[in-house]
Amino acid sequence: MRTKIKIVTLMSLCLIGAVFLPGWKQFFSKQGKIDPNNIKEEYDENANWGVFDNKLVEIPPRLLERDTNVLGDSTSKTKTIKTNKRIEVDLTNQITSAYEGDRLVYRFLVSTGKWDRTPTGNYEIWTKVRKQKMSGGSKSMGTYYYLPNVQYVMFFYNNKIPKKDGYSFHEAYWHNNFGVPMSHGCVNMKLAESKLLYEWADIGTKVNIFGKYRTILPKI
Repeated sequence: MRTKIKIVTLMSLCLIGAVFLPGWKQFFSKQGKIDPNNIKEEYDENANWGVFDNKLVEIPPRLLERDTNVLGDSTSKTKTIKTNKRIEVDLTNQITSAYEGDRLVYRFLVSTGKWDRTPTGNYEIWTKVRKQKMSGGSKSMGTYYYLPNVQYVMFFYNNKIPKKDGYSFHEAYWHNNFGVPMSHGCVNMKLAESKLLYEWADIGTKVNIFGKYRTILPKI
């Protein structure tokens, strides 16, 4: 009888772990927070390596070259402009589309949130930063990231997702798995495509994120 109880208890604990542990991993691996009042460009000319999911990733040499034309400008752009531009992010198909009115301007394959799901809803771009360091996740759960010199960053927010949560569009040099969720909540893009979107979008550009993920939460 005692043996049967032990077996039932063990099976119950395994079932609970299978259901809740992925959620805990997601909870402790969220997007890194930011200080909205202290947004500035960050560039480390000595950075050769970053960390993604606790693994070293090489920063491509092209990212180490200073862009003097950009760095000579203001470190971030924050002036809101009235615009009919909008960005749509389809989580189901991992596609980002850019429109002016009803005219499709760009369409890109992207990677949205894996460990922390990219939140659905209507947003707007509130600031743009040319280069920045990003960090977050959890070392103990294998989801830690420290990524210097991330380019073409555009932060978005609404009244439910505050600026400090740090969700953004940006390039991703640490993977080439676009079309598959990879991030901690942001929208990862190829370098050239992130540059196009960054230069096209204005502060105040509307962002609509919709759809459902085709995959379940990551397992431990």
